[in-house]
Amino acid sequence: MQKMLSLLSRVLQGPAHKPVTAVRVMVASRNYADFASEATFDIKKCDVHRLDEAPPTQAVLTREQGLQYYRTMQTIRRMELKSDQLYKQKIIRGFCHLYDGQEACCVGMEASINPTDHLITAYRAHGYTYTRGVSVKEILAELTGRKGGCAKGKGGSMHMYAKNFYGGNGIVGAQVPLGAGIALACKYFGKDEICLALYGDGAANQGQIFETYNMAALWKLPCIFICENNRYGMGTSVERAAASTDYFKRGDYIPGLRVDGMDVLCVREATKFAADHCRSGKGPILMELQTYRYHGHSMSDPGVSYRTREEIQEVRSKSDPITLLKDRMLNNNLSNVEELKEIDVEVRKEIEEAAQFATTDPEPPLEELGYHIYRNEPTFDVRGANLWIKYKSVS
Repeated sequence: MQKMLSLLSRVLQGPAHKPVTAVRVMVASRNYADFASEATFDIKKCDVHRLDEAPPTQAVLTREQGLQYYRTMQTIRRMELKSDQLYKQKIIRGFCHLYDGQEACCVGMEASINPTDHLITAYRAHGYTYTRGVSVKEILAELTGRKGGCAKGKGGSMHMYAKNFYGGNGIVGAQVPLGAGIALACKYFGKDEICLALYGDGAANQGQIFETYNMAALWKLPCIFICENNRYGMGTSVERAAASTDYFKRGDYIPGLRVDGMDVLCVREATKFAADHCRSGKGPILMELQTYRYHGHSMSDPGVSYRTREEIQEVRSKSDPITLLKDRMLNNNLSNVEELKEIDVEVRKEIEEAAQFATTDPEPPLEELGYHIYRNEPTFDVRGANLWIKYKSVS
Protein backbone atom coordinates (compact mmCIF):
# COMPACT_ATOMS: atom_id res chain seq x y z
CA MET A 1 0.00 0.00 0.00
CA GLN A 2 2.89 2.34 0.90
CA LYS A 3 4.55 1.64 -2.45
CA MET A 4 1.33 2.42 -4.32
CA LEU A 5 0.92 5.77 -2.52
CA SER A 6 4.55 6.64 -3.23
CA LEU A 7 4.11 5.82 -6.93
CA LEU A 8 0.91 7.85 -7.08
CA SER A 9 2.66 10.81 -5.43
CA ARG A 10 5.50 10.74 -8.00
CA VAL A 11 3.01 10.48 -10.89
CA LEU A 12 1.03 13.47 -9.68
CA GLN A 13 4.20 15.59 -9.60
CA GLY A 14 4.77 15.03 -13.35
CA PRO A 15 3.42 17.09 -16.33
CA ALA A 16 -0.25 18.06 -16.13
CA HIS A 17 -1.48 15.66 -18.81
CA LYS A 18 0.33 12.57 -17.54
CA PRO A 19 -1.03 11.99 -14.02
CA VAL A 20 -4.64 11.57 -15.12
CA THR A 21 -3.68 9.00 -17.77
CA ALA A 22 -1.53 7.02 -15.39
CA VAL A 23 -4.15 7.04 -12.64
CA ARG A 24 -6.86 5.96 -15.08
CA VAL A 25 -4.75 3.05 -16.30
CA MET A 26 -4.01 1.99 -12.72
CA VAL A 27 -7.66 2.21 -11.63
CA ALA A 28 -8.89 0.38 -14.72
CA SER A 29 -6.31 -2.33 -14.18
CA ARG A 30 -7.35 -2.71 -10.56
CA ASN A 31 -11.05 -2.87 -11.45
CA TYR A 32 -10.59 -5.58 -14.08
CA ALA A 33 -8.39 -7.57 -11.72
CA ASP A 34 -11.11 -7.39 -9.09
CA PHE A 35 -13.69 -9.10 -11.31
CA ALA A 36 -14.32 -12.82 -10.91
CA SER A 37 -13.23 -14.91 -13.89
CA GLU A 38 -16.29 -17.16 -13.74
CA ALA A 39 -19.33 -18.09 -11.66
CA THR A 40 -21.62 -21.09 -11.33
CA PHE A 41 -25.41 -20.69 -11.48
CA ASP A 42 -28.39 -22.88 -10.74
CA ILE A 43 -30.64 -23.11 -13.78
CA LYS A 44 -34.17 -24.43 -14.19
CA LYS A 45 -34.51 -28.18 -14.58
CA CYS A 46 -35.69 -29.25 -18.03
CA ASP A 47 -38.74 -31.47 -18.40
CA VAL A 48 -37.81 -34.57 -20.40
CA HIS A 49 -39.59 -37.08 -22.62
CA ARG A 50 -38.19 -40.55 -23.40
CA LEU A 51 -34.80 -39.65 -21.94
CA ASP A 52 -32.88 -41.36 -19.13
CA GLU A 53 -30.66 -38.32 -18.64
CA ALA A 54 -31.28 -34.57 -18.71
CA PRO A 55 -29.26 -31.39 -19.19
CA PRO A 56 -27.43 -30.17 -16.06
CA THR A 57 -29.14 -27.95 -13.51
CA GLN A 58 -26.00 -25.88 -13.01
CA ALA A 59 -24.07 -23.84 -15.57
CA VAL A 60 -20.67 -22.15 -15.48
CA LEU A 61 -20.48 -18.67 -16.99
CA THR A 62 -17.10 -17.07 -17.59
CA ARG A 63 -16.74 -13.30 -17.52
CA GLU A 64 -15.80 -13.30 -21.23
CA GLN A 65 -18.88 -15.35 -22.14
CA GLY A 66 -21.15 -13.13 -20.06
CA LEU A 67 -19.93 -9.96 -21.76
CA GLN A 68 -20.29 -11.58 -25.18
CA TYR A 69 -23.84 -12.83 -24.52
CA TYR A 70 -24.84 -9.46 -23.07
CA ARG A 71 -23.51 -7.51 -26.05
CA THR A 72 -25.13 -9.86 -28.57
CA MET A 73 -28.54 -9.81 -26.88
CA GLN A 74 -28.44 -6.03 -26.49
CA THR A 75 -27.51 -5.66 -30.17
CA ILE A 76 -30.46 -7.80 -31.26
CA ARG A 77 -32.82 -5.94 -28.90
CA ARG A 78 -31.70 -2.51 -30.16
CA MET A 79 -31.74 -3.66 -33.78
CA GLU A 80 -35.35 -4.80 -33.44
CA LEU A 81 -36.40 -1.55 -31.74
CA LYS A 82 -34.75 0.38 -34.58
CA SER A 83 -36.61 -1.82 -37.09
CA ASP A 84 -39.86 -0.96 -35.34
CA GLN A 85 -39.04 2.73 -35.67
CA LEU A 86 -38.08 2.47 -39.36
CA TYR A 87 -41.25 0.49 -40.09
CA LYS A 88 -43.45 3.13 -38.46
CA GLN A 89 -41.66 5.76 -40.56
CA LYS A 90 -42.59 3.66 -43.65
CA ILE A 91 -38.93 3.16 -44.53
CA ILE A 92 -39.31 -0.61 -44.00
CA ARG A 93 -42.29 -2.03 -45.91
CA GLY A 94 -44.06 -5.38 -46.14
CA PHE A 95 -43.89 -8.25 -43.68
CA CYS A 96 -41.75 -7.70 -40.60
CA HIS A 97 -41.68 -10.02 -37.57
CA LEU A 98 -39.59 -8.80 -34.63
CA TYR A 99 -37.63 -10.95 -32.19
CA ASP A 100 -37.32 -8.77 -29.07
CA GLY A 101 -37.98 -10.81 -25.94
CA GLN A 102 -36.67 -14.04 -27.46
CA GLU A 103 -32.97 -13.12 -27.62
CA ALA A 104 -31.87 -15.84 -25.17
CA CYS A 105 -32.98 -18.50 -27.67
CA CYS A 106 -30.74 -17.60 -30.60
CA VAL A 107 -27.78 -16.54 -28.43
CA GLY A 108 -27.91 -19.66 -26.26
CA MET A 109 -28.13 -21.93 -29.28
CA GLU A 110 -25.26 -20.32 -31.14
CA ALA A 111 -23.09 -20.60 -28.02
CA SER A 112 -23.49 -24.38 -28.00
CA ILE A 113 -23.08 -25.37 -31.67
CA ASN A 114 -20.25 -25.08 -34.19
CA PRO A 115 -20.06 -22.57 -37.06
CA THR A 116 -20.09 -25.58 -39.40
CA ASP A 117 -23.44 -26.76 -38.03
CA HIS A 118 -26.59 -25.73 -39.87
CA LEU A 119 -29.68 -23.76 -38.90
CA ILE A 120 -32.98 -23.03 -40.62
CA THR A 121 -35.91 -21.10 -39.18
CA ALA A 122 -39.21 -19.44 -40.00
CA TYR A 123 -39.84 -15.76 -40.73
CA ARG A 124 -38.91 -14.32 -37.28
CA ALA A 125 -35.32 -14.55 -38.41
CA HIS A 126 -33.45 -11.30 -37.64
CA GLY A 127 -31.82 -12.60 -34.43
CA TYR A 128 -30.57 -15.79 -36.04
CA THR A 129 -29.27 -13.89 -39.05
CA TYR A 130 -27.14 -11.83 -36.69
CA THR A 131 -25.87 -14.73 -34.54
CA ARG A 132 -24.97 -16.66 -37.71
CA GLY A 133 -22.60 -13.90 -38.70
CA VAL A 134 -24.42 -11.22 -40.71
CA SER A 135 -23.75 -7.63 -39.61
CA VAL A 136 -26.41 -5.25 -38.30
CA LYS A 137 -25.69 -3.00 -41.26
CA GLU A 138 -26.49 -5.76 -43.77
CA ILE A 139 -29.62 -6.81 -41.87
CA LEU A 140 -31.11 -3.31 -41.66
CA ALA A 141 -30.17 -2.63 -45.30
CA GLU A 142 -32.00 -5.80 -46.29
CA LEU A 143 -35.05 -4.67 -44.32
CA THR A 144 -35.05 -1.35 -46.19
CA GLY A 145 -34.55 -3.09 -49.55
CA ARG A 146 -31.09 -1.67 -50.30
CA LYS A 147 -28.28 -3.05 -52.44
CA GLY A 148 -26.00 -3.46 -49.41
CA GLY A 149 -28.44 -5.86 -47.74
CA CYS A 150 -27.44 -9.46 -47.05
CA ALA A 151 -29.74 -10.64 -49.90
CA LYS A 152 -28.97 -7.60 -52.10
CA GLY A 153 -32.24 -5.96 -51.02
CA LYS A 154 -34.39 -8.67 -52.62
CA GLY A 155 -35.30 -10.81 -49.63
CA GLY A 156 -36.54 -8.43 -46.98
CA SER A 157 -37.40 -9.42 -43.44
CA MET A 158 -38.32 -13.04 -44.09
CA HIS A 159 -35.55 -14.09 -46.48
CA MET A 160 -32.06 -13.52 -45.09
CA TYR A 161 -29.23 -16.00 -45.47
CA ALA A 162 -25.64 -16.64 -44.39
CA LYS A 163 -23.15 -19.48 -44.53
CA ASN A 164 -24.85 -22.55 -43.00
CA PHE A 165 -27.98 -20.46 -42.36
CA TYR A 166 -30.87 -21.20 -44.72
CA GLY A 167 -33.31 -18.44 -43.78
CA GLY A 168 -35.86 -17.02 -43.11
CA ASN A 169 -38.80 -18.97 -44.72
CA GLY A 170 -42.24 -17.49 -45.29
CA ILE A 171 -44.39 -20.64 -45.57
CA VAL A 172 -45.57 -21.77 -42.14
CA GLY A 173 -43.77 -24.97 -41.14
CA ALA A 174 -42.18 -25.56 -44.56
CA GLN A 175 -38.65 -25.05 -43.24
CA VAL A 176 -38.87 -28.14 -41.02
CA PRO A 177 -38.72 -30.79 -43.80
CA LEU A 178 -35.99 -28.70 -45.44
CA GLY A 179 -34.06 -28.88 -42.18
CA ALA A 180 -34.40 -32.66 -42.15
CA GLY A 181 -33.04 -32.67 -45.70
CA ILE A 182 -30.00 -30.71 -44.54
CA ALA A 183 -29.53 -33.22 -41.71
CA LEU A 184 -29.77 -36.05 -44.26
CA ALA A 185 -26.97 -34.39 -46.26
CA CYS A 186 -24.84 -34.18 -43.10
CA LYS A 187 -25.30 -37.90 -42.51
CA TYR A 188 -24.91 -38.87 -46.18
CA PHE A 189 -21.58 -37.09 -46.51
CA GLY A 190 -20.36 -38.45 -43.18
CA LYS A 191 -19.82 -35.05 -41.62
CA ASP A 192 -19.87 -34.50 -37.86
CA GLU A 193 -22.49 -31.80 -38.33
CA ILE A 194 -26.07 -31.31 -37.20
CA CYS A 195 -29.03 -29.21 -38.30
CA LEU A 196 -31.28 -27.12 -36.06
CA ALA A 197 -34.76 -26.85 -37.58
CA LEU A 198 -36.86 -24.18 -35.85
CA TYR A 199 -40.57 -23.44 -35.93
CA GLY A 200 -43.13 -21.72 -33.73
CA ASP A 201 -46.01 -23.02 -31.65
CA GLY A 202 -48.39 -21.84 -34.40
CA ALA A 203 -46.69 -24.15 -36.92
CA ALA A 204 -46.51 -27.09 -34.52
CA ASN A 205 -49.86 -28.52 -35.70
CA GLN A 206 -48.76 -28.72 -39.35
CA GLY A 207 -48.97 -32.19 -40.88
CA GLN A 208 -45.65 -31.82 -42.71
CA ILE A 209 -43.87 -31.51 -39.35
CA PHE A 210 -45.17 -34.90 -38.20
CA GLU A 211 -44.21 -36.47 -41.53
CA THR A 212 -40.72 -35.07 -41.01
CA TYR A 213 -40.53 -36.47 -37.48
CA ASN A 214 -41.31 -39.91 -38.90
CA MET A 215 -38.64 -39.81 -41.60
CA ALA A 216 -36.03 -38.32 -39.29
CA ALA A 217 -36.62 -41.04 -36.69
CA LEU A 218 -36.53 -43.84 -39.30
CA TRP A 219 -33.26 -42.60 -40.75
CA LYS A 220 -31.77 -41.43 -37.42
CA LEU A 221 -31.02 -38.00 -38.82
CA PRO A 222 -28.81 -35.60 -36.79
CA CYS A 223 -31.55 -33.00 -36.47
CA ILE A 224 -32.72 -30.97 -33.47
CA PHE A 225 -36.35 -29.95 -33.98
CA ILE A 226 -36.89 -26.76 -31.97
CA CYS A 227 -40.30 -25.29 -31.19
CA GLU A 228 -40.03 -21.67 -30.04
CA ASN A 229 -43.19 -21.50 -27.99
CA ASN A 230 -43.86 -17.79 -27.43
CA ARG A 231 -47.43 -18.62 -26.29
CA TYR A 232 -49.28 -17.05 -29.23
CA GLY A 233 -49.53 -18.20 -32.84
CA MET A 234 -50.43 -14.93 -34.57
CA GLY A 235 -53.31 -13.81 -32.33
CA THR A 236 -54.28 -17.19 -30.87
CA SER A 237 -53.05 -18.50 -27.52
CA VAL A 238 -51.58 -21.99 -27.48
CA GLU A 239 -54.40 -23.19 -25.20
CA ARG A 240 -56.99 -22.29 -27.84
CA ALA A 241 -55.02 -23.75 -30.75
CA ALA A 242 -53.56 -27.02 -29.46
CA ALA A 243 -55.23 -30.00 -27.77
CA SER A 244 -51.84 -30.67 -26.15
CA THR A 245 -49.44 -27.85 -25.35
CA ASP A 246 -46.65 -30.26 -24.35
CA TYR A 247 -44.82 -29.54 -27.58
CA PHE A 248 -41.69 -31.35 -26.43
CA LYS A 249 -43.71 -34.61 -26.38
CA ARG A 250 -45.18 -34.12 -29.86
CA GLY A 251 -42.46 -36.27 -31.45
CA ASP A 252 -43.95 -39.30 -29.61
CA TYR A 253 -41.14 -41.78 -30.40
CA ILE A 254 -38.57 -38.92 -30.56
CA PRO A 255 -37.00 -37.84 -27.23
CA GLY A 256 -37.83 -34.32 -26.10
CA LEU A 257 -36.86 -31.48 -23.73
CA ARG A 258 -38.83 -28.51 -22.39
CA VAL A 259 -36.49 -25.60 -21.71
CA ASP A 260 -36.70 -22.15 -20.12
CA GLY A 261 -36.22 -20.09 -23.27
CA MET A 262 -35.83 -16.83 -21.33
CA ASP A 263 -32.55 -17.97 -19.75
CA VAL A 264 -29.54 -17.96 -22.08
CA LEU A 265 -27.67 -20.44 -19.88
CA CYS A 266 -30.60 -22.84 -19.80
CA VAL A 267 -30.85 -22.72 -23.61
CA ARG A 268 -27.10 -23.15 -23.98
CA GLU A 269 -26.88 -26.23 -21.75
CA ALA A 270 -30.00 -27.86 -23.25
CA THR A 271 -28.75 -27.30 -26.80
CA LYS A 272 -25.35 -28.78 -25.90
CA PHE A 273 -27.13 -31.83 -24.53
CA ALA A 274 -29.30 -32.14 -27.65
CA ALA A 275 -26.34 -31.63 -30.00
CA ASP A 276 -24.36 -34.39 -28.23
CA HIS A 277 -27.39 -36.67 -28.58
CA CYS A 278 -27.51 -36.09 -32.35
CA ARG A 279 -23.75 -36.36 -32.92
CA SER A 280 -23.63 -39.68 -31.07
CA GLY A 281 -25.81 -41.28 -33.75
CA LYS A 282 -28.98 -41.59 -31.65
CA GLY A 283 -31.08 -39.74 -34.20
CA PRO A 284 -33.27 -36.64 -33.80
CA ILE A 285 -34.35 -34.90 -30.62
CA LEU A 286 -37.05 -32.29 -29.97
CA MET A 287 -36.71 -29.12 -27.89
CA GLU A 288 -39.48 -26.79 -26.77
CA LEU A 289 -38.25 -23.35 -25.73
CA GLN A 290 -40.73 -21.51 -23.53
CA THR A 291 -40.25 -17.88 -24.48
CA TYR A 292 -42.19 -14.67 -25.14
CA ARG A 293 -42.34 -11.97 -27.80
CA TYR A 294 -42.82 -8.37 -26.72
CA HIS A 295 -44.10 -7.11 -30.06
CA GLY A 296 -47.17 -8.40 -31.85
CA HIS A 297 -46.95 -11.32 -34.27
CA SER A 298 -45.89 -8.90 -37.01
CA MET A 299 -45.77 -5.13 -37.34
CA SER A 300 -49.40 -5.13 -38.49
CA ASP A 301 -50.43 -6.66 -35.14
CA PRO A 302 -50.53 -4.29 -32.14
CA GLY A 303 -50.29 -7.37 -29.93
CA VAL A 304 -52.76 -6.26 -27.24
CA SER A 305 -56.13 -7.43 -28.56
CA TYR A 306 -55.58 -11.04 -27.39
CA ARG A 307 -53.35 -10.35 -24.36
CA THR A 308 -53.20 -7.51 -21.86
CA ARG A 309 -50.54 -4.83 -21.56
CA GLU A 310 -50.19 -5.95 -17.94
CA GLU A 311 -49.22 -9.45 -19.06
CA ILE A 312 -46.50 -8.09 -21.35
CA GLN A 313 -45.20 -5.81 -18.61
CA GLU A 314 -45.13 -8.64 -16.09
CA VAL A 315 -42.97 -10.78 -18.38
CA ARG A 316 -40.67 -7.80 -19.01
CA SER A 317 -40.27 -7.15 -15.29
CA LYS A 318 -39.88 -10.75 -14.12
CA SER A 319 -38.40 -12.78 -16.98
CA ASP A 320 -36.54 -10.49 -19.38
CA PRO A 321 -33.53 -12.45 -20.71
CA ILE A 322 -31.16 -9.47 -20.81
CA THR A 323 -32.07 -8.31 -17.29
CA LEU A 324 -31.62 -11.87 -15.97
CA LEU A 325 -28.11 -12.11 -17.41
CA LYS A 326 -27.21 -8.59 -16.28
CA ASP A 327 -28.31 -9.26 -12.69
CA ARG A 328 -26.33 -12.50 -12.56
CA MET A 329 -23.19 -10.76 -13.76
CA LEU A 330 -23.52 -7.83 -11.36
CA ASN A 331 -24.44 -9.96 -8.35
CA ASN A 332 -21.49 -12.32 -8.93
CA ASN A 333 -18.85 -9.71 -9.67
CA LEU A 334 -18.43 -10.69 -13.34
CA SER A 335 -18.89 -7.06 -14.37
CA ASN A 336 -20.09 -3.71 -13.05
CA VAL A 337 -22.74 -1.17 -14.01
CA GLU A 338 -20.23 1.17 -15.68
CA GLU A 339 -18.81 -1.54 -17.96
CA LEU A 340 -22.24 -2.71 -19.07
CA LYS A 341 -23.29 0.89 -19.71
CA GLU A 342 -20.26 1.28 -21.96
CA ILE A 343 -21.43 -1.74 -23.95
CA ASP A 344 -24.91 -0.20 -24.21
CA VAL A 345 -23.44 3.03 -25.58
CA GLU A 346 -21.32 1.14 -28.14
CA VAL A 347 -24.32 -0.93 -29.24
CA ARG A 348 -26.52 2.15 -29.70
CA LYS A 349 -23.78 3.77 -31.79
CA GLU A 350 -23.47 0.67 -33.97
CA ILE A 351 -27.23 0.55 -34.52
CA GLU A 352 -27.45 4.24 -35.43
CA GLU A 353 -24.60 3.93 -37.92
CA ALA A 354 -26.22 0.85 -39.46
CA ALA A 355 -29.56 2.66 -39.73
CA GLN A 356 -27.86 5.58 -41.42
CA PHE A 357 -26.38 3.20 -44.01
CA ALA A 358 -29.71 1.39 -44.45
CA THR A 359 -31.53 4.63 -45.26
CA THR A 360 -28.92 6.10 -47.64
CA ASP A 361 -27.59 3.07 -49.53
CA PRO A 362 -29.11 2.88 -53.07
CA GLU A 363 -31.82 0.40 -54.01
CA PRO A 364 -30.80 -2.37 -56.42
CA PRO A 365 -31.26 -1.28 -60.07
CA LEU A 366 -34.17 -2.70 -62.06
CA GLU A 367 -31.86 -4.46 -64.51
CA GLU A 368 -30.70 -6.73 -61.66
CA LEU A 369 -34.23 -8.04 -61.09
CA GLY A 370 -33.39 -11.40 -62.69
CA TYR A 371 -29.98 -11.86 -61.06
CA HIS A 372 -29.13 -14.79 -58.77
CA ILE A 373 -31.91 -17.15 -59.85
CA TYR A 374 -29.28 -19.88 -59.97
CA ARG A 375 -26.03 -20.09 -58.04
CA ASN A 376 -23.62 -21.04 -60.81
CA GLU A 377 -25.15 -20.99 -64.29
CA PRO A 378 -24.32 -19.16 -67.53
CA THR A 379 -26.17 -15.89 -68.11
CA PHE A 380 -29.63 -16.31 -69.65
CA ASP A 381 -32.69 -14.18 -70.48
CA VAL A 382 -35.67 -13.87 -68.13
CA ARG A 383 -39.04 -12.70 -69.45
CA GLY A 384 -40.52 -9.69 -67.71
CA ALA A 385 -44.15 -8.64 -67.23
CA ASN A 386 -44.75 -9.06 -70.98
CA LEU A 387 -43.04 -10.59 -74.04
CA TRP A 388 -41.14 -7.42 -74.88
CA ILE A 389 -39.47 -6.95 -71.50
CA LYS A 390 -36.35 -9.05 -70.97
CA TYR A 391 -33.91 -9.20 -68.08
CA LYS A 392 -30.53 -10.89 -67.83
CA SER A 393 -29.99 -13.42 -65.10
CA VAL A 394 -26.43 -13.43 -63.77
CA SER A 395 -25.34 -15.93 -61.14
